[in-house]
Order: sequence, then structure tokens, then C-alpha cells
Amino acid sequence: MTDSTAAPAPVPEKSGLWEDFIDIFYRPSDVFDRRREGQFGLALLILVVATTALYFMLQNGLAPIIDAEISKQIAAMVEKNPAAADQAAASRGMMEKFALFGVIIFVPIGVLLTAVVLWILGRLVDAKIAFAAAMMIGTYAQFPRIAETILNALQGLLLPPEAITSRYSVQLGPARFLDPDSVGPFLMTLIGGLDVFTIWVTVLLAIGLSVVGRIPIGRAAIAAAGVWLVTLLPQLYSAITAG
Repeated sequence: MTDSTAAPAPVPEKSGLWEDFIDIFYRPSDVFDRRREGQFGLALLILVVATTALYFMLQNGLAPIIDAEISKQIAAMVEKNPAAADQAAASRGMMEKFALFGVIIFVPIGVLLTAVVLWILGRLVDAKIAFAAAMMIGTYAQFPRIAETILNALQGLLLPPEAITSRYSVQLGPARFLDPDSVGPFLMTLIGGLDVFTIWVTVLLAIGLSVVGRIPIGRAAIAAAGVWLVTLLPQLYSAITAG
């Protein structure tokens, strides 16, 4: 007489958090699938700590890029108000410190804003996801920025100082090869949003929304492109006012 009771199916082994940080670079669908319940807290903490640590460890490489951006801002301030030249020059030290410490604030805020926009636009394309899941997608989608920080620092160390005139000078995108003065701030900002790492982040947002929201990748891509545009709007507005 055989036992008719079926043996219970084996429970799949859960992957650790560190495997997520590897898989997100070459098997992102697996990461989003196993974290679809919205577990993002520890991953976000690690993202902030890793990004902050890299900024301090790679200061020598990132300094030329930060200095170039600050010089541009000071030049714009002086052009609008020549009488503020001394005040603008005196504020350089404070701006440099803020650029380094600001990453601690801007990384989580950036993830939060991305998640809010993704959650709203996701609903417009029929992706039924919880806000926690949107936060998870937004968090893991930002991990390529760690590689970007390392690559930028290497360029800051290897490129001659005169070759770095702005953050676009180290971008892997078309803005790297354009002259900001001839293109104009608005178009430069728009083209600057088409670098490899920003596109990578946007693709991860689309994959995450498709997997978690159970919608076709085409509709998820539309929502992800909307996130890209919305998050670029503040920079475009600043470019318009600067112009």
C-alpha cells in the first residue's frame, strides 16, 4: 500500500541581501521579484552609507569635478550681480563642504521623490504596486550610481584639470562632447540627462515596475521615462532661469 500523501514542495532558498547588490547589475528581474513585498530599508541604508563613504574616500578624484561645478555657479552669480563677486568667492568653501556632506541628504531624498513619481505614474499604466514596493524599486535602481561615482573619480584623477569644466566633462553621454556655451543651459541639461548611468537607472525602474506591477515592459518603460522627465524638471527650470 503506497502513501497517497504528497511530500511538501521544497521551500526555495532565499537569497541574501549581498546577492541583491550583485544581481541588480546583471539579473535585476530576480532582485525585484524576490523583493516585491517592498523590503527596502536596509538596502537604502547601505546605499547611503556606501555612497557617502565613496565620496569621502575618493575626494581627490571628485574634487576637480566639484570645483568645476562650483566655479560655474559662482560665475553665474557674478554675471547676474557683479557687486556680489567678493561674497560669491567667500562662499566657495561652504559650497565645497555642502557638496560633500549633501550626499547624505540627497540620496534618500532622491530615492523618495523617485518612488513617489514612479508610484503615481505606475498607477496610470495599471501597475498596482504598494508605495513600499516603489521605494524598493527606487532604491535598487540607484545602485549603478555607485559605479558612476567610482568612474567619475578615476577620470578626475587621470584627466588634465583643464579638461574638466563641469560634471558633463566626465559623463558617458553626448553632453561630454558639447560646448555648454554654444549649446545653451536648457539644451545642455536635457542632453545631460541622456548619459549611460541615467539611462541605466531608468531601465531598472522600468524592469522593476514591470516585474512587481505585473505589467508589460512597454507600459512600464513609459512610466519610467516619465520619472526621468519629472526628476529632470527642476534642473531644466534652473537652466531656464540661468539662461
